[in-house]
Amino acid sequence: MKKMMIVLVLIISTLVYSQEKNFCVNKDASKETQRLLSFFYEIQGKYTLTAQHNFIGVGSKYTEEVKQLTGKTPLIWGTDFSFSYAGDSPKKFRHCGPINLADPGLMKMEDYRKPSDSSDLSNLTVKEAREALVKNAIQKHKEGFIITLMWHACPPGLCDSCDGQKIWTLENRPSQEEWNKITTDGTELNEGWKQQVDNIAGYLKQLRDAGVPVLWRPYHEMNGVWFWWGAKKGEEGFKKLWIMMYDRFVNYHKLNNLIWVWDTNAPRDIPGDEAFSYEDFYPGGDYVDILAADVYRNDWKQSHHDDLIRIGKGKPIAIGECAPPPTNEIMQKQKFWSWFMPWGNLIHFGGVEILKSLYAQKYVLSREDVNIDTNGNYNIK
Repeated sequence: MKKMMIVLVLIISTLVYSQEKNFCVNKDASKETQRLLSFFYEIQGKYTLTAQHNFIGVGSKYTEEVKQLTGKTPLIWGTDFSFSYAGDSPKKFRHCGPINLADPGLMKMEDYRKPSDSSDLSNLTVKEAREALVKNAIQKHKEGFIITLMWHACPPGLCDSCDGQKIWTLENRPSQEEWNKITTDGTELNEGWKQQVDNIAGYLKQLRDAGVPVLWRPYHEMNGVWFWWGAKKGEEGFKKLWIMMYDRFVNYHKLNNLIWVWDTNAPRDIPGDEAFSYEDFYPGGDYVDILAADVYRNDWKQSHHDDLIRIGKGKPIAIGECAPPPTNEIMQKQKFWSWFMPWGNLIHFGGVEILKSLYAQKYVLSREDVNIDTNGNYNIK
């Protein structure tokens, strides 16, 4: 009888296992990674997760700030591999969160890009900051948080130290000739790019080996005109860079703990601050797990939400960054946002009361509302 029970349990377990679907574009994705992405499919249109971005040098400061404001803890813990600032006005680029910038503190919008001087820089090195990031992410994962990581990258050839203007480059974006060199295997700029991404891969491998799945959203806001990787349309443009990174990380480095989050900016037609149509930059469903948009300026057009759903053809969508956050009224019309993430020190930028209201809604899930069991399954309490 005992043997029959064991056999029955094994048969049931096999049937359950066979019915599990791997939604990840990386078919070798780890079980932990598959379960996390499956969770996002399960909550589509029903729940929205809370998230908070933290600059690399301040640990969980802004996550803790949100808990103080709302009484609940953001479920998704975000931070940035970032870069080391080399220049004369570090706080002018504090919105990028440089590694060696002393705590930028909470900001008002009028102070957003005011210049400062080199006295605002710390002695924190790139290696020290990124090792701390890995340690923090592993610990947060153990505590039941979901991890999302991004990367404000210096242009290829500059490694990890550059003036913020090299990243937030606006009209000084790479020419098509320079871009072609970056995206052509074996060129000097391409080898510089490989050196940079291989360095980041080393840290992601530490998270892989610790069993930490990561919502990975590199080269964000690529449809905007501000970053060096931005505004490159077509097959030979941004799409090629994204696929290069995917291939390098998945096929070369075997990073099977990544959920690939393609994070755009909400399209807008503001002279000198344009963000173009999603379609011109989408690398295709074979290379993207989740589609996201960064929404600033209270620009909550229904099309920003609906167009991502249409392009993704059933894939989850999310608000990669925002300030201020969406109101409950907006969320009732835009039900498929899987999470929303206020940006770092902008949590006080017109959004405190909105944040409090959102965190009080039953469809909005915080750390206290979700339990991750020993098998890596996500259970809503």
